[in-house]
Amino acid sequence: MKSRESHVRLKQFQVNEKSRQLSQIQLMMAEMQKMAAELEYQIVAEEKKAGISDPSHFAYPTFAKAARQRADNLQNSARDLQLQLEAAELALEEAEAEYAKATALENRDQKAGRAV
Repeated sequence: MKSRESHVRLKQFQVNEKSRQLSQIQLMMAEMQKMAAELEYQIVAEEKKAGISDPSHFAYPTFAKAARQRADNLQNSARDLQLQLEAAELALEEAEAEYAKATALENRDQKAGRAV
């Protein structure tokens, strides 16, 4: 009985950990998207200030070039995190299924113990 209880606690811990990881990835994605949007705003402001919106123009602002590269990097990172998010969601579903199975086994054992 004790080993079954500790197994259930372990599975609950795993569910909590997977859920925390999922939340952390979602938070990181939101932050990256927010930072990319802020950079886009700064790029537009810099282009208006310089009067040049063509990145291939020789006088295109250096800050706008750097900010555009940074925004692109953030968007690429957010896409990579999307893959990690999908994997984390699958891992959470698996952990929840294992927890439900362990809980059902513990409940069955408790009922069997009372019947004896």
